[in-house]
Amino acid sequence: MDFTKTTEQDSHYNHLETKSISNLLTAINNEDETVPKAVKKVLPELENLISKVVFQLKSGGRLFYIGSGTSGRLGILDASECPPTFGVPQGLVIGLIAGGDTAIRKAVEFAEDDPKQGWKDLKNYDISSKDIVVGIAASGTTPYVIGALKACQMKQISTGCITCNAKSTITKVSDYPIEVVVGPEVVTGSSRMKAGTAQKLILNMITTTAMIKLGHIMGNKMVDMQLSNDKLVNRGIRMLMNELQIKEVKAKALILKYQNVRAAINAYENEK
Repeated sequence: MDFTKTTEQDSHYNHLETKSISNLLTAINNEDETVPKAVKKVLPELENLISKVVFQLKSGGRLFYIGSGTSGRLGILDASECPPTFGVPQGLVIGLIAGGDTAIRKAVEFAEDDPKQGWKDLKNYDISSKDIVVGIAASGTTPYVIGALKACQMKQISTGCITCNAKSTITKVSDYPIEVVVGPEVVTGSSRMKAGTAQKLILNMITTTAMIKLGHIMGNKMVDMQLSNDKLVNRGIRMLMNELQIKEVKAKALILKYQNVRAAINAYENEK
């Protein structure tokens, strides 16, 4: 199988150190504009992956992201934002990174090179065939991720991947591969840039779409969000005012009593 790492190919730009800030920004922005178009090309494959994610979650399973470096951090970011945004339990969406929690802030040398550690990390969560595991690897060749997905397949655990190279190794161990090819980076090999942006866009789509289909959005509002700060409490109050056509005083009283927008709406409707 022919395989070329476009994420490692030489930048279309050279002598970057001699360019003005304006020219550098223009170059980066021009490249960034290509990312949504690359994501658009993989929407059919993404629909298949998300359909499987929804099925597994509705069946009592969990969604795991596993990656290293930037890819691992993006998975952890997406997973960590699900409970506050959608009101789902901690542990419904789980992000794992090569090197463990230390690697979230500081690179852990050679952590991504161990093909056995990814499966060991997954086993700590009593993973089963009810779950689904999505490997995130811009290169498509990360041993930590590939080893984990390979072990999952051997255990009849559904797998997906997000990679930015076509025909990479990771697709061989993914039931639902997503190959979003964004081409060379402005800084050669710096896949935290376009590749990372593409991964973030796809992760947004996976959890947002899945949570909508699981019923955690009403209309277009985050009615299950955790009211964890004043901004979100005030947002909840506005939601109630608009949805129920009530005054601010009443909306605030409902929020204070029920601590949840959906619960407040249901309670008010039942009282009518």
